[in-house]
Amino acid sequence: MSERPSSAVVPEELRRRLGVVDAVVIGLGAMIGAGIFAALAPAADAAGSGLLLGLALAAVVAYCNATSSARLAARYPTSGGTYVYGRERLGDFWGYLAGWSFVVGKTASCAAMALTVGSYVWPGQAHAVAVAAVVALTIVNYAGVQKSAWVTRVIVAVVLAVLTAVAVATLTSGDADTVRLDIGSDTTFGGVLQAAGLLFFAFAGYARIATLGEEVRDPSRTIPRAIPIALGITLFVYAVVAVAVLMVLGPGKLADATAPLSDAVRAAGAGWLAPVVRGGAAMAALGALLALILGVSRTTLAMARDRHLPHALAAVHPRFQVPHRAELVVGAVVALLAAMVDVRGAIGFSSFGVLAYYAVANASAWTLTPADGRPAPIIPVVGLGGCVVLALALPASSVISGAAVLAVGAAAYGIRSAVAPRRAP
Repeated sequence: MSERPSSAVVPEELRRRLGVVDAVVIGLGAMIGAGIFAALAPAADAAGSGLLLGLALAAVVAYCNATSSARLAARYPTSGGTYVYGRERLGDFWGYLAGWSFVVGKTASCAAMALTVGSYVWPGQAHAVAVAAVVALTIVNYAGVQKSAWVTRVIVAVVLAVLTAVAVATLTSGDADTVRLDIGSDTTFGGVLQAAGLLFFAFAGYARIATLGEEVRDPSRTIPRAIPIALGITLFVYAVVAVAVLMVLGPGKLADATAPLSDAVRAAGAGWLAPVVRGGAAMAALGALLALILGVSRTTLAMARDRHLPHALAAVHPRFQVPHRAELVVGAVVALLAAMVDVRGAIGFSSFGVLAYYAVANASAWTLTPADGRPAPIIPVVGLGGCVVLALALPASSVISGAAVLAVGAAAYGIRSAVAPRRAP
């Protein structure tokens, strides 16, 4: 077993401020945006006219993961998400591996979202804008989670309004044709699986709700309600927009699009909406980035409390009641990555890490008893199997790099366990 803090030490706790609505909004801010503006085109390239099948498959896996996460979060309402669940249900190593997967994968996702903001706001200076966005949102998070929730509420409202306008403009266009929804010979089983893995990236925001378990009021009631509500709203929005874009562009043009929603409104004869869509995309990416930084810093806090990361990162600000050191470190690392990395590589790498994280969550949920609120056994089984299959279906470069980073994390854990002095319980 790894080194754990003495039982006499009581870590500083975060303040419980968030209700169901705030938790749902934070989840929506993390989910709505990343997939609908960025993942539709590569998913269509992978699945062709089977794009909607990939979306449905991703939704099924996401639902299983969300259900498992909700039951676990209600049982263990502290910061850290699956890092805590894996540690408590499966052992220290599996909790550590989940936390490692989340922090590394989601840090890459933060960089991808920051670069998405830069690409829409000022394509010629995407990296500079990305770094500025990370700095600004780190300051917002540092000032307190309640302020973060209100900023996210505004972003979600704007993005939903933009997506509604896109759906109405395309579905009512004379160029919309339901024939483009038909599944043709360009669809393969492997392509559908890969599309599902790419689209799953967009559903993973409900983890932000679980990682905020120490900051929600009445977590045993709030978390199980907030996660499925946020996921259901996101699935409905994604399905409507995906159908609308496919009906106007078709799978071939959608796969080639660099800005699919902008291209769709132009094809529908509503070119005046294109600048609005660009603004909405930037807002969506900002919302996802805000929630991602929030979630990564909370998992960093939990791992620092158990000394899997430097213990200094476990500090909670006496005034703002946030893990301020963890937030500053996460913000600095993300800003550095945003100045250097490629957005497509970051997304693929992040997807692998997120799926590994949820595989541990489902395995943890399987060990719950009926008294713990265990979900129906089929839920964690399908969730675990789905995570493994979708992770392996991702592009080979993502699988290889993701597996290598997990191996490095596992090796670091083994070395630390071997050399660190054991503490008395």
